[in-house]
Amino acid sequence: MSEYDYEDLGLVAGLEIHQQLDTATKLFCGCPTELREPDDAARTFTRFLHPTKSELGELDDAALEESRVEREFEYLAYDTTCLVEEDDEPPHSLDSEARTVVMQIASLLDMDVVDQAHVMRKLVIDGSNTSGFQRTTLIAQEGEIQTSEGPVSIVDLMLEEESAQRVEERGDDVLFSLDRLGIPLVEIGTGPDISSPEQAREAAQTIGMLLRSTGKVKRGLGTIRQDVNVSIAEGARVEIKGVQALDQIDEIVRFEVGRQAELVEIRDELQSRDASVGDVTDVTGVFEDSDSGVIRGALDSGGKVMGVKLAGFDGLVGRELQPDRRLGTEFSDHAKRHGAGGIFHTDELPAYGVTDAEVDALREAVGAGPDDAVAIVADDPETADLAIDAVAERAEVAIEDVPEETRGANDDGTTRYLRPLPGAARMYPETDVIPVELDPSDVETPELLTEKVDRYQAEFGLDAGLAEQVAYGRKMPLFEQAIDEGIDSTFAAGLLESTLTELRRDDVAVEELSDDHLLAVMHLVEDGDLAKEGVNDVLSTIAENPDLSAEEAVEEAGLSGVSEDEVREAIAEVVERNADQVEEQGMGAFSALMGEAMGALRGKADGGVVSDVLREEIQKRA
Repeated sequence: MSEYDYEDLGLVAGLEIHQQLDTATKLFCGCPTELREPDDAARTFTRFLHPTKSELGELDDAALEESRVEREFEYLAYDTTCLVEEDDEPPHSLDSEARTVVMQIASLLDMDVVDQAHVMRKLVIDGSNTSGFQRTTLIAQEGEIQTSEGPVSIVDLMLEEESAQRVEERGDDVLFSLDRLGIPLVEIGTGPDISSPEQAREAAQTIGMLLRSTGKVKRGLGTIRQDVNVSIAEGARVEIKGVQALDQIDEIVRFEVGRQAELVEIRDELQSRDASVGDVTDVTGVFEDSDSGVIRGALDSGGKVMGVKLAGFDGLVGRELQPDRRLGTEFSDHAKRHGAGGIFHTDELPAYGVTDAEVDALREAVGAGPDDAVAIVADDPETADLAIDAVAERAEVAIEDVPEETRGANDDGTTRYLRPLPGAARMYPETDVIPVELDPSDVETPELLTEKVDRYQAEFGLDAGLAEQVAYGRKMPLFEQAIDEGIDSTFAAGLLESTLTELRRDDVAVEELSDDHLLAVMHLVEDGDLAKEGVNDVLSTIAENPDLSAEEAVEEAGLSGVSEDEVREAIAEVVERNADQVEEQGMGAFSALMGEAMGALRGKADGGVVSDVLREEIQKRA
């Protein structure tokens, strides 16, 4: 994909950052915000969802398209699942901890907090909410962040409930897990001030740093998602959802600019050819004896083949818009949204078992000439009809303009069609939750991570690299708690960053180690009940059996403390075994004997104590 002159193309981009908050309970109920394994589910239930009209009697286009494919949604419920999550009980009031955190975020973004927070319903019928809508609340407006290419405005800050987690798709039916549903989620929307892919990435990184500065956001895959809005002067506003990685944002923007630029050129070419879309035609007879696996499978199951002539489209349906994605792929995305497996088109045929003779017969059946293309769908009768109509509609749009739409991010930076852009008809008031008065004066502005790095160096003497690791790491809140409780800062930082990394590399299940486990082990060392040299063994023991207390793990690992007399006795034995070396080298033997002495004590004694006693014993012999 070639680099574009973004200013010349009129690139305009904006971001929507969605970040889960690390609160104790969910936004509208008292259930925990911890994720569960699907195998832990206690039961399941099902729902069918359909679109409803707004207060003005309007139906949202995105919801309407979603409803064209009838789906049954099954939900995994757990021993922690409540009636609110099942939509069998009205929601409770907005979680107070979430309100505090989101006002801290507003302060960091220099935003104006609203006087009163009103909960709204946002229509969503893809099954990700049992109620058929997502609850969302405006918290603040009119903020700003700085980037190297200029300021980026922050338009709004929303507090909303996270959707259910998609576990499995079973044809038209979908299985969701309710463990994620209702986790507090902040949505930060920027203004359309971003004018380059690099600025989009920098803005997202800056917002991410501000969010982590609260110490109250969840970390890990899926806990933060970026949606990117992109348009060019002759294109259209396109919302790209579900960008997981920050380092993918600039590539996403580049690819979308390229896609829209190619679609503009295709539009101009189609118009110059006086292109048009013909009537949908049943072409099943052309393929009665086909050896194509896809077509044969559909016909043998009682299906049919539907085709449409795309007059003037020859050579353009196969034109690449993004790496390995063509105009025909766009048509196929629309067909898939209506249940089909995909499409075939004459820019790629003969192939997939379709012969030259069948292509000729297909062209003849729909009246296509050499400058025309033909698209076909083979599926059950209802799906084939819906899918080929969707292909025809998308082809007609290709002649007129670049469509406004919502697209999904792929792992390679390309995107796929999801649905039309939602409109105002999807939002309406939530009558089950009373408005909440907000008072930002009660909220303390968090220290920025960049400021923490400087403070950790100045106040605790950490080197720059370790200070940054700790400040930006997932265990930053635990580090600060440990310091508040009197733990040595260098020891705490080393344990949380270096020791846990070493254990992970040794295949120790560090994910089993809770913050309470880690803090308890730190206190044992600080109180002199565990030598630092024994920390790895104790943590490994706890990881194998998380029900053990830190004290029990010390016993289990055989690292109960030894008296000074026992230390002196063990070291005297080491020196005696190496008497000749000591007499010959004196203190020069210290390093070699230190390792042997620590091994003899197996982490039961502090290294400093062992060092002092060993020096004394060597000096006696020297």
